[in-house]
Amino acid sequence: MRLWKALDMQTGFLLLVLTLWSSADVGQCVSSCTAAPSQWCSSVDSAVQCGVLKQCLEANFTRSHYHQDDRSVQLELYYESLCPGCRGFLTQMLFPTWTMLQDILSVTLVPYGNAKERFDGKKYVFTCQHGEEECLGNMIETCLLTLAGSSAFQVIYCMESSTDVIKSAEACLNLYQPTLKWASVVSCVDGDMGNKLMHLNALKTGALKPAHNYVPWVTINGEHTDVLQNKAMNALLPLVCSLYQGPKPDACGSSQRKPYRSYCHND
Repeated sequence: MRLWKALDMQTGFLLLVLTLWSSADVGQCVSSCTAAPSQWCSSVDSAVQCGVLKQCLEANFTRSHYHQDDRSVQLELYYESLCPGCRGFLTQMLFPTWTMLQDILSVTLVPYGNAKERFDGKKYVFTCQHGEEECLGNMIETCLLTLAGSSAFQVIYCMESSTDVIKSAEACLNLYQPTLKWASVVSCVDGDMGNKLMHLNALKTGALKPAHNYVPWVTINGEHTDVLQNKAMNALLPLVCSLYQGPKPDACGSSQRKPYRSYCHND
């Protein structure tokens, strides 16, 4: 981490991509890849064409943290799109807290939860706790997190707070990110990109320590404990304010929100 911070960002990122590429299967690079190595991760399309989508996503995830305030509270939410408890926490606790504290709170959403995956020889096949509709919702939100940029959280909040998560997706996208065409999201959901992105969610969820046994599952600054989980579910705003080491924003003087606690257990 310290070594990368000492490097020039552009040079450091290129070296990281080249390192990841050297460990990848060169045979994955298709003939349509005409970009120079420094441009492999310049867009999702370039990454797909050059067969390095997974490596570019991992590199971009690592790089994105260098520009954040080291004092910001890092919260990761592992959830399912149709889990009632997940929807309640995301819409009633997490999104309002992030809206007030986004200058000091960084949120990472990982839609997968209690799903299972298997590889059929060509692609990953997913089975979700709340059925095929939830798998579709997870995939839509996963693609949005990559394609919708800084507006992704707002679009997902709109979906999760709607009566029908799936049917509201296109309208929510048009409301919060009208420059992104719904056809692009559908292409991601139905194609290789979405399949690989969801596999990364599966890997990240499977690597949790301790392993999750319900969702919503919250980590704070990379850590999960029963104490942190309970505090996040009951009073997230004051928890974030207490953990932030810099000057407290005005919102930290706000009263606590009503506790919300509901889980979808991993059978």
